[in-house]
Amino acid sequence: MKKILLFSVSLLGGVSYAQDTYNNALLSTSILNGTARYVGMGGAMDALGADLSVISSNPAGIGLFRSSQAKLTFGMVSQQDAPSGVGGNSTYPTFDQAGFVYSMRTNNNSFVNLAFNYHKESDFNLMMSAEGDLNQASQNGLSYSKSFNNLIRPIYYSDDNVISDDYSNMFNQVDYLYYNSFLWDGTFDKQSDGATSDYNAPNYGYNYGKSYSTKSKTDGYIGAYDFNISGNINNRVFLGLTVGIRDVHYNNSTIYTENVIDKDNVDQGQLDMVNNQSITGTGYNIKAGIIVRPVETSPLRFGISVSTPTWYDLKYSNTLQFKNRTNYQFGTNMPVKTGENFDFKFYTPWQFGFSVGTTIEDYLALGATYEYADYSSINTRIVTGGYYSDFGDYYEDTSPDREMNRHTKNTLKGVHTIKLGTEFKPDPSLAVRFGYNFVSPMYKEAGGRSADVDSPYSFYASSTDYINWKETNRITCGIGYVWDKLTLDVSYQYSSQKGIYHPMVDYETEDGYFSPNTTTVKNNRHYLQMTVGYQF
Repeated sequence: MKKILLFSVSLLGGVSYAQDTYNNALLSTSILNGTARYVGMGGAMDALGADLSVISSNPAGIGLFRSSQAKLTFGMVSQQDAPSGVGGNSTYPTFDQAGFVYSMRTNNNSFVNLAFNYHKESDFNLMMSAEGDLNQASQNGLSYSKSFNNLIRPIYYSDDNVISDDYSNMFNQVDYLYYNSFLWDGTFDKQSDGATSDYNAPNYGYNYGKSYSTKSKTDGYIGAYDFNISGNINNRVFLGLTVGIRDVHYNNSTIYTENVIDKDNVDQGQLDMVNNQSITGTGYNIKAGIIVRPVETSPLRFGISVSTPTWYDLKYSNTLQFKNRTNYQFGTNMPVKTGENFDFKFYTPWQFGFSVGTTIEDYLALGATYEYADYSSINTRIVTGGYYSDFGDYYEDTSPDREMNRHTKNTLKGVHTIKLGTEFKPDPSLAVRFGYNFVSPMYKEAGGRSADVDSPYSFYASSTDYINWKETNRITCGIGYVWDKLTLDVSYQYSSQKGIYHPMVDYETEDGYFSPNTTTVKNNRHYLQMTVGYQF
């Protein structure tokens, strides 16, 4: 027993969540956030411009400012239908935006503007629970299926306690643990002297699962810091360029519990897996935009924008704990806990936008934006080496992870985003706003956290569950008031999204095909924001 416990701990010393399709997809998403005016109009201001939040969607919109101003935005977020017993707060305050634009007139019709803006690009806060029937599927059954399907080979002990390293990249840390501590069928091979051995050539098999339950708490955000230069030519053509820095803070705690049964469907206790994960790091991107007013006497204008990938350099930090509370004593019934850091790089997809906007006299503004990004093109990178420059700076060489990128291509797809918004002014100092967003699903119906991705990063995987999120619908409204040089804006947003939770992928062994039940989870939120602005 001691040998198995020590071996499990030594193997798990490198455990962390893998850099994979699902983690990269999560870090590539964004929310509708910014100034209360921008949110109240559903973000459909790319062609209308003259709001600080367009700095990250169409940089040319900053070129429509005719005076300098500064804005600050705070808010409250509430997760609807947040489950109990998960921990965390379903309602919490947020700091959403802070920025300014400095406008400089170059002649009677042209300006050059400089701007900086911070906004919260992604909000990871989510309390989630899921449960369902396993239909005899199990975590160590999934591990066993890999050897059955010749994806990996079990690790055996030799006479001198040296372990074979005959495995592929598809063998992950969860598999290691089950093969060497928790993968059993209730029997043991006999040594030559007839004694039962708990570490020498065990009779590999697997238990069955009756049901599962998952509780997960996530928090964190991606902060966007954007620097812009923009201007216009004769008040007809507007140009803008934004350089953005991204700051990632992500934390997740998950408890997965499996109710174990034997071949006769008799309850045998529970097995827990507890994961605590964090992701930190930075990224950068470049965005360019143009807005054109084709007819000099018409307020109708069209906008086009393009954004490079965000080039991320990130670090995982993870602790993993397993608890065997079953009746089986092969392996260890003591907690096994470990942690490790893991550096990785990936690039988000290019993003393209087209927008149209117009005003009717001074009392009505209408805007629409269409955006497209092909998330199947997310580029996972392998670090192939490093070197020091003449100045002592360290740089890493990377190359595409072809197998992980193949999995990403088969799992994710292009996302279409539609933004619609309107602003009505019954009085020059008062504005009423409405907006709507539709974001198509990122995940393919058949997408999953596959067990056969022959990537070096698969080795670090310590989780098998995943969520395929569906489309997102957002409804927004807001009001604004101008008093001399001060502005006050308030917005409300309701965001609705459903997803399908999978505890693991379907798998096959000599006993048949195993398919655990999925369950529907929700990410419905209420946002309330207030922006205070000052013109100077």
